[in-house]
Amino acid sequence: MDAKELRSKTPDQLREQLVALKKEAFNLRFQAATNQLENTARINKVRKDVARVKTVLVEMATAAAN
Repeated sequence: MDAKELRSKTPDQLREQLVALKKEAFNLRFQAATNQLENTARINKVRKDVARVKTVLVEMATAAAN
């Protein structure tokens, strides 16, 4: 997922995606703790996706405030 794709979504869609990504991150951490995680790189990808979504949400909020 890239920032261009995220900017085309509404803030509500972004919040829903953020919740889904946080749930996935939790599940991945749980799998890592129980040694069931196969793709460890997925944790970092999800963390970066969460950061991207948060960044776009803040950009939208500041653009709306101006």
